[in-house]
Amino acid sequence: MTKIRVKNLLIRTYIGFNPDELVNKQDVIINIEIETDIPATAMEADEPHDILDYKTITKKVITLVQDGQFKLLEVLTKNILDLVMQDPKVTRAKVEVDKPHALRFAKSVSVEMEESRK
Repeated sequence: MTKIRVKNLLIRTYIGFNPDELVNKQDVIINIEIETDIPATAMEADEPHDILDYKTITKKVITLVQDGQFKLLEVLTKNILDLVMQDPKVTRAKVEVDKPHALRFAKSVSVEMEESRK
């Protein structure tokens, strides 16, 4: 089992339900942890055959977030998790989404969700 982490992916999106949040994009910070198995053949050959393509997954996450509009941080987090879990090579994933300055006196608020294949 291998863990792949995408750390501090900073994307602007519409997030929230207050009037100004519906018309102004805000930053969110996304951290993704993915567990996968790397075939021995890929390790021996040092070639990307039959391995998880985390670059493609990350590009899909960027598109989802940039093009979307979300009222709830929980819904955004779940949508990202569902997208990551679509890849059959993912055995477990954990997604955390931070919304900086969501609360007065707090650096950020975050929601974390995870899922595994049974």
